[in-house]
This record gives sequence, structure tokens and C-alpha cells, in this order.
Amino acid sequence: MFDKSKLKKCGKGVQIFDNVIITNPENVEIDDYARIDDFVKIIGTGGVKIGKYVHIASFSSVIGRGGFEIGDYSGLSCYCHVMTEAADESGKCMTNAPIPSEFRQYYDIGKVIIGKYVDISTGNVIFPNVKIATGIVTMVNTVINNDLTFPWTIYGGSPARPVKSRESKIILKMEKELEKRYGSTT
Repeated sequence: MFDKSKLKKCGKGVQIFDNVIITNPENVEIDDYARIDDFVKIIGTGGVKIGKYVHIASFSSVIGRGGFEIGDYSGLSCYCHVMTEAADESGKCMTNAPIPSEFRQYYDIGKVIIGKYVDISTGNVIFPNVKIATGIVTMVNTVINNDLTFPWTIYGGSPARPVKSRESKIILKMEKELEKRYGSTT
């Protein structure tokens, strides 16, 4: 079982299932009522901030040294992969992790930032240096290699592109009701 006391910050009501791997937990902050399901791997080298009421579902991963933030009320569905670094595949160097670092290169290392009220659907892949605006939902198997900048929009495809807008009023009203019933956690 993962020892939550090793985290930089662990809010109240946080659930981390037994088969979760978090490396460099001293760089990981998890806010209130977040839940991380079995078989999730998070590499905390570049710093990780997980907001309140965030859900990271089974078989998802956050890998690399670039850092990761996910805003309140957001989530990663099953089999989502967030890459905060990407290897140089040009043939100018070798690429596999066991190879000593002097023989490898990375063409992109950078933080992934996911806004508030975002739902990343099953099978999505997110590349380094990507920002995802408030209220975005992605469709299954979307590839996100650029910023998703239109708030409250549904994106899909490879690469991701806007599909249609999404309602926000009800969700924002529900947040106020949740905080009224259970108290603000901020």
C-alpha cells in the first residue's frame, strides 16, 4: 500500500489504491478528496499537483520530468497517458530508458497543465508542454499534442480539434451546491 505520509501534501479524504506507484512522492501534492485507482503510475520528478475532487482512473500514467498539474473537479479516464518528456526519435541518438543518459536525448521536456472541470476520456495521449483550458472534455483515443484553448469545448481526433461546445452553467451551479453541503475545501 502507498504511504501517503511521504507526499509533499496530502489533503483530507484522499484515496490512493493499493497498486499505485508514485515515484519522488516528496514532489507530489494531492488536494482534498482526490482518488487515484489501482495500476496508476505517476513520476513526480518534475513536480505534480493534483486538485480537489480529481479522479485518475486505472492504467493511466503521468511520466517524465516536465511536471504535471490537474485542476479541481477534473479527471483522467482509464488508459490515459500524460507524457511530460519525449525522446528524440530522429536517429541521432539511442532512445530506450535502460541506455545510459549520455547516449539519449529529449527533444521536448515540459509541464502539462490541465484546467478545472476537465474530463480526459479513455485512451487519450497528452504530449509535453500542453495546456488544456477550463471545462474541456475529450473524446476517446484523442491525441493532444498542442494546447486546447477553447474553454467548455469537446475535442476529439488525432490531433485533437474542437468538435462542439459544452454547457457550463449547470456544472458551476453544482460546484456551489457541493461546497454548500460539504464545505469549501479551499
